[in-house]
Amino acid sequence: MLDPASRLTPSRHRTGNPVADGPARVARVALVGVHGFGARHLDNLRRLEDDGAARLVAVADPRPPEDGTLGAGVGVFNNLEDLLAAGVAPDVVVIATPIQAHAPLAHAAIEAGADVYVEKPPVASMEQYDSLLAAADTAGVAVQTGFQSLGSAALDRLDDLVASGTLGSVRGVSALGTWVRTRGYFGRSRWAGKRTLDGVDVVDGVATNPLAHAVATALRVAGARKSSDVATVETDLYRAHDIECDDTSTIRVRTASGTVVMLALTLCAAEQTRPSVTLHGTQGTAVLYYTEDELAVTTAEGTVIEHFGRANLLKNLLEHRASGTPLLSPLACSGAFMRVLDAVRLAPPPQPIDPSYVTWIGDGDEAHPVLHGIEELLQRACLAQATIGELGPGWARPSSSSVSPSSLPLVLDGREVGSYRDGTAVSPFLSPRPYLHPVTTRRGVTVTDHFPADHVWHLGAGVAVQDVDGVNLWGGRTYRREAQGYVWRPDHGRITRTGLAQH
Repeated sequence: MLDPASRLTPSRHRTGNPVADGPARVARVALVGVHGFGARHLDNLRRLEDDGAARLVAVADPRPPEDGTLGAGVGVFNNLEDLLAAGVAPDVVVIATPIQAHAPLAHAAIEAGADVYVEKPPVASMEQYDSLLAAADTAGVAVQTGFQSLGSAALDRLDDLVASGTLGSVRGVSALGTWVRTRGYFGRSRWAGKRTLDGVDVVDGVATNPLAHAVATALRVAGARKSSDVATVETDLYRAHDIECDDTSTIRVRTASGTVVMLALTLCAAEQTRPSVTLHGTQGTAVLYYTEDELAVTTAEGTVIEHFGRANLLKNLLEHRASGTPLLSPLACSGAFMRVLDAVRLAPPPQPIDPSYVTWIGDGDEAHPVLHGIEELLQRACLAQATIGELGPGWARPSSSSVSPSSLPLVLDGREVGSYRDGTAVSPFLSPRPYLHPVTTRRGVTVTDHFPADHVWHLGAGVAVQDVDGVNLWGGRTYRREAQGYVWRPDHGRITRTGLAQH
């Protein structure tokens, strides 16, 4: 039976304004979705109840939790509609359901006057995001997005490193994620691995769900929070699994301030490693292993490893309600992430990867694909700010800047031995210029490379001049006598093609 106390009317203080006419009561929380990640929310709610910060009054799930899972007096309902119709008046609704259900459930909670905690991704399209943001603003309620990594104190430390100039000027931000997902992972539910389901957007790709925290954290480090903070998004999406969505992708984001955020992500690695976000500076780098709140800062003086604490985002929402504490992951600051998600949603379907480049490990539902050389390829993508297509592995679709002009192939003895690239997509820090790659022998042996991890500014066969009147047309760092070594400087030029001639 429903606890009579759960029929109390919801608290009317919103957007962080504490109740002025008496002490705030313990916030009453309803949880929608108790399985999967919802089970973690149950554990978190138990801790918050023990601390006197919250009280779980009801849960909603078509598959009820096991007996003994909930405390006495917690109402159990099939769905949020039934929960609200029964007279439950939660102060906060936590949504931990499949992606496509986030938007309608969040709207229902807002209409009931509750603050909302919604798991990532918050919704499945930019249109849904704008609608939810407007509804929350009109109702005067708070909405927290479940990007737990944004509660890390390491982010404040990174802000300080940038502001102090410790790392020099920012050259870019990258996110690297090499994870493993089995066939069974995508078979666990109807929506897993889908771009749409029954005509409804799902957008369950590597960047939008499994490694969404890498995307959100990298954007936060780059200072991109609202949708207006993003200028452009370029996607390059692939899949080795037999699914609709992408499991291996590079996404290049340019922020409104000009910073490049390179996202290089896969679920087809040989083994799962710690995902990271790197801030690349002219005088050093800072690598945040966000799942562990570990920060490795490297400068000329060496590398320092620091560990940080992390705020509980639901507790942060409760504190926001009680005393106006700023939200750490407000819906309004998920706009930059939603720009990325929407670009993935609107992109052409991911290209299937030629099976000859993939080895499957294990059997049945435990089998997982390993994409040959993917770890090194994605590291190069981060360092060069280049997409998979621009790097040019044999299984990728050709980039628009790497197509040989059909009228001017480099041919020797009737065989094409060179591929022309115009260099337009090359990062400014690498001195963009036209070049040939791959160049092969007449027997087909490749003799050039481009964007190698140790010197990403080395580009196939072409013209690269170290210095022209103070302009670096070679790429990379510049030797400075006063520094007694090579340093990154804003001295890079660009070589462009002015014409083509056939001989």
